Parts: sequence; structure tokens; C-alpha cells
Amino acid sequence: MDDRQLEDRDQLIFIYFHFGLTYKEIQEMLEIKHGVVLSLRQLKRKLALMRLFRRKYYSDIEDVAMFIQRQQETSGQLHGYRWMHLKCIRNGLTVQKEIVRILMKILDPIGVTLRLKRNLRRRQYGVRGPNSLWHGDSYDKLKPYGFCINGCIDGYSRYIIWLHVNTTSSDPRVIAGYYTQAVLQKGGVPNSVRSDMGTENSYLAEMQTFLRRHRDEDQGKAFLYGTSQHNQRIESWWGVLRRENSEFWISFFQQLKIDGYFSGDFIDKNLLQFCFMHLIKSELQEVKDIWNSHRIRPSNRGFSGRAVVLYDLPQIRGTEDFLCHVDNREILACVEECVFPEEICDTDVYNLASVYMFENHLQMPNDAYEAANLYERLRMFFRENLFAN
Repeated sequence: MDDRQLEDRDQLIFIYFHFGLTYKEIQEMLEIKHGVVLSLRQLKRKLALMRLFRRKYYSDIEDVAMFIQRQQETSGQLHGYRWMHLKCIRNGLTVQKEIVRILMKILDPIGVTLRLKRNLRRRQYGVRGPNSLWHGDSYDKLKPYGFCINGCIDGYSRYIIWLHVNTTSSDPRVIAGYYTQAVLQKGGVPNSVRSDMGTENSYLAEMQTFLRRHRDEDQGKAFLYGTSQHNQRIESWWGVLRRENSEFWISFFQQLKIDGYFSGDFIDKNLLQFCFMHLIKSELQEVKDIWNSHRIRPSNRGFSGRAVVLYDLPQIRGTEDFLCHVDNREILACVEECVFPEEICDTDVYNLASVYMFENHLQMPNDAYEAANLYERLRMFFRENLFAN
């Protein structure tokens, strides 16, 4: 290997280590996905040189406790100890899962008790392999406040394909944009996509049917319409999103409304988007990454493992990848029909709010409470200047 290849290999090892993968899983990902062959002994030696250890050089317990305490002030208050453990790892903290469990019991006893009371009933479900069936849907719990979330999950591995938030989830060109971004990244389309019959999915359905048209008919339909009951993979996952993230934001925005700081009008909704959109986008990306690297427990079908491993290495489970490879020129032709909005709110509101922040030497907020303070200041400024007699 030349220096560049060694650097790329080390980067992959670093990424997969911080994804929380075991040594064996890192070895398999390197060999099967990237063609990098390392023995377990070589991998451990390399990790030691990079000072990456699972059971050595543990982080100071006070640092871990402070990190968990800070998480309790954000949507992290919704996490169980397994999710929090992965979050610690992703933030550079080396800690045992049991320590995280004990610290959370000490720091958040009420939250632990409430999570233990939740019982989930799971339906039996089966898909042949990764990219055999994608489930797409919109999540509307934050839509009254101007945040429209759309996601897609692989039916076999439960790997999140995309998870985006924007100012709309009703424009079919925007939803198609999420789809074409994923298709470009993967170099092909799934065998089938399932979603509801909303008009927002019309472009996606046409593109999926067009791009997958060369597949044999016995592979089933390219696009499947159905009710929420038939789209259970993504519908079920919205419960995970609410439990691990959106419940915090729902409660937070409801409190703003109760306190009289949100009326639902054009100005309030756009100012919320201006102040909070970047925070919610960042958190959704973190939720996606943590979910994809977490270990799925065994089910009645013996279906377990990390989502990213199940998705990327189907052969170790005795199945195959059902991705339909497509000419990039055809995908790019579809991209031309899509919209990729960069605005986080109305342009005029954004420009005026940006001028106010510049003149008052304000920075974009780093957490929900800073964002709320900025929102209240901007709201007062807009109402005093735009609605003054």
C-alpha cells in the first residue's frame, strides 16, 4: 500500500471504531466492503498504535457524568442507557455500558423509571435482503411549528437511508430530491419502494418506476402504495425518533406556545425555523448515525446485528444485496426534476433576522435554550417594527 491507501485504511478503522463496531465487525467491513485484508491481530495492533481501546484508557468518570448531565438538558433526556452509551463513544468517551447505566440511574432516576414502564409489541416482518424494499414516509409531529421531517428505512436491515428536515414535506420535487441523493450515493435503486398515496410521493414513484424498469417483472412492483399499516417499518421507527429525540422538541415548542411566544402565524413559524432548524438538522443526523451503528436485538426471525453491518455485508447472513444498478446519466436526468432547497425559512425573514443579529453582534445558538432566547428577541423586534401603527 502507498501512503494514501494507508491513510484511507486508517481513516476507515477510526470511523468504524467510533461507530461502536466490534473488532470482528471492523475486520469484516474492511475486507468485504473495501477489499482491505487485515488479520484480527494486525487490526488490534493498528488500533493500539492509534491509541483506540475498548477496555483501556477509560475516560474520567466525571467527564462522562458531565456529558450525560448536559444531555439531560436536551433531547438526550429521552435516551436509554444503550443509546447514551453509543452517544458517549461517538463523542470520544471510552466508557463501559454498565457505567453509563449506573450514572443515568443516579442522574435521571425519574426518566429511567418512565422508560422501564414502556412495553412494545412487535409484529413479525421479513424482507429478503438489503435494498429489496425501502419504506418512506413523512413525520408530521413538528409540522405545526414549521419543521417537516421525511425519512426512509431499509426493510431488511432497518438501516436509515435518509432522514431530513425542511420547511415542507408536501412538495413532491423535494421528496424526490431526497430519493435521488440517496440513489446517487449508492449507485442504484432498491428493488421496491413503499410509501403512502400522498401527492408528495408522486415524483418519487415515477422516478423509481423509470429507473428500475429493466428489472424482471417477477421481482415485483417497483413502487408500492399502501396505508400506514402496510408501511410498518418506517411507521414503527417514528416511535424510536419520538422516544430518542422529537418528544423533547414537541414539549419544548408546546411550552413556548403555552407561554404566549408562539401563535402559529407566518412570522412566528419562520422565526422558529431561523433559530432552530440547524439544531434539529444536526440532531437528526446524529440520531441517524447512532441508530445505524446500534445493535438490533434478536427477534422471532433470528434477525439481529448492527444495522450498518446488516446493510453493507448481507453475505455474512446468507443473503444478497438487491440494489438495481443504474446508469448515472439516468439518475442525473431525474435530479434535474428535483428541488434541493437551501433556505431554512422565508428569504425576507432570513435577511432581516440576519441583519438584526449582525447589528447586535449575535451568534447562531448552540442549544435549544440559546435558540429560544434569540427567538424571543427576534420576535419582539419583528412585532415592534412590522406591526407598529
